[in-house]
Amino acid sequence: MRPCELYLVRHGVAAERGDDWPDDTKRPLTASGVSRFREVVEGLVWFGVGIDEIYSSPLVRARQTADLLSAGLSDHPAVRMFDELAPGHEVPVVLTELAKRVKRRRVALVGHEPDLGEFAAALLGAQRALAFRKGGVCRIDVDRLGPAASGALIWFFPPKILRKAGR
Repeated sequence: MRPCELYLVRHGVAAERGDDWPDDTKRPLTASGVSRFREVVEGLVWFGVGIDEIYSSPLVRARQTADLLSAGLSDHPAVRMFDELAPGHEVPVVLTELAKRVKRRRVALVGHEPDLGEFAAALLGAQRALAFRKGGVCRIDVDRLGPAASGALIWFFPPKILRKAGR
């Protein structure tokens, strides 16, 4: 069986928390965040990344990021909401629910920090969380999904590298 390629994607640059956005779940990407993440996707395309399914946190900024990712890929993979990618879910819960849903081999998960970093660390058996910049992406290959999943880090790119690669 071929491994599952998991692409962990932190959402792009969003509006600042504060009086303009009292409900954190509704904070959108900024105009700059949209354009910069489009460049990140161009970099992923340049590196030959293919994705079959995209799962997104239900928060607006993550959904927008997932939609930009889908729009920039040639196959325009479907974007599905995955409540367990919202902030505050425990890694075993995310892995259990993911195993029930994932049907394809190349899967992107769009979410938030510190959860994505903790999720990556759990898959890799690392003591400390990986630090994802906004728009950062890593690929971790896992043999199977589920609460005992473990994986290998294939690459981890900050957004600046992906934006430069896509130019």
